[in-house]
Amino acid sequence: MSHLPKLLLLLVLLVSTSVLVAEDNAWPDFRGPRFDGSSTSTGLPTEWSETKNITWKTALPGKGWSTPVIWGDQIWMTTATEDGKKLSALCVDKASGKIQREILVFEVAEPEPINATNSYASPSAVIEAGRVYVHFGTYGTAAIDTATGAILWKRDDMKLDHKEGPGSSPLLLGNLLIVTCDGMDVQYVAALDTTTGKTVWKTDRSIDLSGFDADLRKAYATPLIVTVDGKPQLISTAAHAAYGYDALTGKELWRLPYKGFSNVIRPVAVRDQLILNTGYVKANWISLKLPLAGAIDEASIGWQHATAVPTKPTSVAANGLFFSITDRGGVATCLDLVTGENVWTERLGGNFSSSPLLAEDRIYLCDQEGNTTVIKAAGTFEKIASSTLAAGTMASPVVSGKAIYLRTTEALYRIEQAP
Repeated sequence: MSHLPKLLLLLVLLVSTSVLVAEDNAWPDFRGPRFDGSSTSTGLPTEWSETKNITWKTALPGKGWSTPVIWGDQIWMTTATEDGKKLSALCVDKASGKIQREILVFEVAEPEPINATNSYASPSAVIEAGRVYVHFGTYGTAAIDTATGAILWKRDDMKLDHKEGPGSSPLLLGNLLIVTCDGMDVQYVAALDTTTGKTVWKTDRSIDLSGFDADLRKAYATPLIVTVDGKPQLISTAAHAAYGYDALTGKELWRLPYKGFSNVIRPVAVRDQLILNTGYVKANWISLKLPLAGAIDEASIGWQHATAVPTKPTSVAANGLFFSITDRGGVATCLDLVTGENVWTERLGGNFSSSPLLAEDRIYLCDQEGNTTVIKAAGTFEKIASSTLAAGTMASPVVSGKAIYLRTTEALYRIEQAP
């Protein structure tokens, strides 16, 4: 890939530093500035209601489950008409909650049916200074100027058969926008030039899925960038295998076969430890130690855990512990990060799609019924508080400054401690 500019290598080194510096005013990815659902903000509220600790509430047009992203005084997210024929980007003013822009990005003549729990605007955007990138799976990907609202480029040629609707969010690395296309028909990962939208690299999944029914070939997980031996590596879970790629070239570095498909959960990395979720039908946690190379077998697995494992919400790690919440029944689990042994399990109830937020050694868990439970990120279960809003949550909570921004199925809230 000799045509890659030298500037890209510099950006790769600077990207993690730049998002950390901007954290007070930026939540650039659906899992935040460190891609792990954590915030270093302090003074966040633990309790709220429709009349308590709500700075503003803004009703949102259309239907979309994408998590908001923040840069400076702007909050961006995607939405769609109920029938999926109009796909749009929304910009909300962070201070007032007023909708500043509603930009029609794609029109779709005949959208495919989707899963009853999904939306046509479920993939979350990614944002950087001056640009936000929106993605609607097979229906298209676009770059928008955040100052003017102008669409800088868009593509709708990366077609795949989702069956259940779009799910995987894009990932930003320097001047690369990485998108995942794991459909019933095609399965690949691609990196687009953020300036032009043109393909920089495209890598097909190397596991042969031709022997599986088409329904068992799809996946919806968002990949993760980790640094291995000083180089950015793309960690991507797909149907029946996880992969490690050179993030700059798309070259496959390793793969781990497993049983599972329709993967949704993003990988979790803690230093040189990698924790993967195998997806449906029977989800399993797999812990690996980086670096990895070539074909990985069970001998390379550190630990596995198959009890009360979620298939939708991504998990968080803190204080040498690994915390998860199941989609159905709201079973919260704490595992020892090193051994995978169960530390505690507690049933909270409810159904969860939203991924947890970690802040101030507290974990915020938002369910589809409108309830948020805050627990201690500790080796013994401790419930700190619970709150209820008028509608449920599919998107994940995000943070800017001392405020939590929470998108429900009806509205966007700015939640902060009242003076």
